[in-house]
Amino acid sequence: MSMSAGNDDGEPMMEMNTTPLIDVMLVLLIMFIITIPIQTHAVKVDLPQNSKSNQQVIDAQKNKVTIDAAGVTAWNGTPVDEVTLRQYLDQTKGMTPEPELHFQPDPQARYESVDKILAVIKRSNVGKLGFIGNEQYRNDF
Repeated sequence: MSMSAGNDDGEPMMEMNTTPLIDVMLVLLIMFIITIPIQTHAVKVDLPQNSKSNQQVIDAQKNKVTIDAAGVTAWNGTPVDEVTLRQYLDQTKGMTPEPELHFQPDPQARYESVDKILAVIKRSNVGKLGFIGNEQYRNDF
């Protein structure tokens, strides 16, 4: 920073020193930022509660996933969605020994629905998977 000592003819300096003003403004800005309350955004969600009567029993020996002609997926005969199926598969992965999973799609089921369920099974890393119903085609090829 340069300082001016005025003109040669002895006139007083007419410039205002703004450095202290800028320092005060920066301190006030920092204090303002610190004192602002943190914005918390919360969304209230009603989560479903599990009851003993609704809880599906997972068989310790073998479980069966079926897909009917309309594309409805069932776990041991009870219709389930993909999220619930994944939860059941994750529970079976934690069991020792891991139970077998039998997969039986209806011959009239759309390939798209069968592929979605197979992708869910693959992502859950099931170790014991068997396809039921393919034995009827063993002599065709």
